[in-house]
Amino acid sequence: MSTEKNNSSKMWLIIGAVVVVLAMWGIGSYNGLVTMGAAADNAWAQVENNLQRRSDLIPNLVETVKGYANHEEEVFTAIADARAKLAGATTVDETTVAASEMEGALSRLLAISENYPELKSNENFMKLQDELAGTENRLATARKDYNDAVTAYNVKIRSIPTNIIAGLMGAQAKSLFTITEAAAANPQVSFQ
Repeated sequence: MSTEKNNSSKMWLIIGAVVVVLAMWGIGSYNGLVTMGAAADNAWAQVENNLQRRSDLIPNLVETVKGYANHEEEVFTAIADARAKLAGATTVDETTVAASEMEGALSRLLAISENYPELKSNENFMKLQDELAGTENRLATARKDYNDAVTAYNVKIRSIPTNIIAGLMGAQAKSLFTITEAAAANPQVSFQ
């Protein structure tokens, strides 16, 4: 009887150890997913921060260009519309579309400036253009960091066995920040 009791105790001890190991794995997986999700959210906040910085620079740039090319109302309207869409965007997808529209409008604005030598030599315009270039570089880095964090998170929530914990906690894949085809195209500017 004591051998049977000993075997029963060992079996319960093994079961208990397995339960503890599984619980620790589950907690570790959960915490890892929470950490990765927070890293992706933080990376997104950096993208938004740089989009806002760019959005804040644009009115000054537009006003400077307006002084030289005030007949380019279509471009100024496109920038204002894209800026409003960007301010009202609430999801990654909406922000991606609005940011792409803004990039296209800015490209057209900067292309217009090429046809105004006195504008290109304007100190204010040059400073704003430099600030915008720096912001675009920071934005490109922030987008890359965001996409890297989202990719790592999305891979983790789909990987076995972490996908079990991800399913239990309701983890959803996050959207990558991509540009639209329109934003990737070179701007066409005509003065006719």
